[in-house]
Amino acid sequence: MNKNLFLNEMRRNLTSLILWTTVITVLIVITMSAYRTFFENQSKVMGMMSLVPKSALQFKGISNFKDLLSVLGFYSVNNVIYMMVLGSIFSIVLSSNILLKEEYNKTAEYLLTRPITRSEIFFSKISVVAIHIFLLNMVTALAGFICMEVVKNEPFSIKAFLIISLFTFLLNLLFGAIGLFISTLVKRAKPITTFSIGMVLFFYFIHTISKISVSFSKIGYLSPFKYVNTEVLKTNYGLDFGNLLYFVCFTLILTGISYRIYTRKDIYL
Repeated sequence: MNKNLFLNEMRRNLTSLILWTTVITVLIVITMSAYRTFFENQSKVMGMMSLVPKSALQFKGISNFKDLLSVLGFYSVNNVIYMMVLGSIFSIVLSSNILLKEEYNKTAEYLLTRPITRSEIFFSKISVVAIHIFLLNMVTALAGFICMEVVKNEPFSIKAFLIISLFTFLLNLLFGAIGLFISTLVKRAKPITTFSIGMVLFFYFIHTISKISVSFSKIGYLSPFKYVNTEVLKTNYGLDFGNLLYFVCFTLILTGISYRIYTRKDIYL
């Protein structure tokens, strides 16, 4: 890894990190600030929600009305979506452009003529991606934890909170690896931001459709979102090692393939 390149990339992407972190944190704070009002008016809210079609509630991720009365259940339903979808969009956009931008910005010639190898370039840039994803998740998870501590009516499971936060982080990392992989396959360098965002939304759509319809339940396994268990109030909720292995293996495999392709592909100067 090249220290100067790493620090330069950290600075170049800092504004984006701050913006995305701020937006997600504000959404979490606003949503959780409504919990006490929701809890105090639960009978009215439940009455209104009973009029909503079950499929619409499942699309939102609500399987049981009573789950919303728990501060952790309320957080999971309303806020994990921010980290799962918005966090994944941030991750894939960052990773899909961090290598390609040297080509479409016409700076690849300058970078590659310096005494620096492609391996150093690759590992410097993916280190930036990993650290940015970690910081985004750490700050937003901390914001969520503080909000729950402030508005809670009864204790919640910190273990369950840490597990859902871990899997959200792994989901974001996987989308970071997917973005990296896609960028190495592009022949003629151009921004692929729209395509990357569309991919995240497509996978999330598959996931939600699989939850709504029993006949489509199996296609949910094609989506990385499927492997994040958000049912934090279940008594047997814990660290699923099968899902953990899924995220770790696919992230490492895609990163390894990306490295192999990048070190051998033709770079258009």
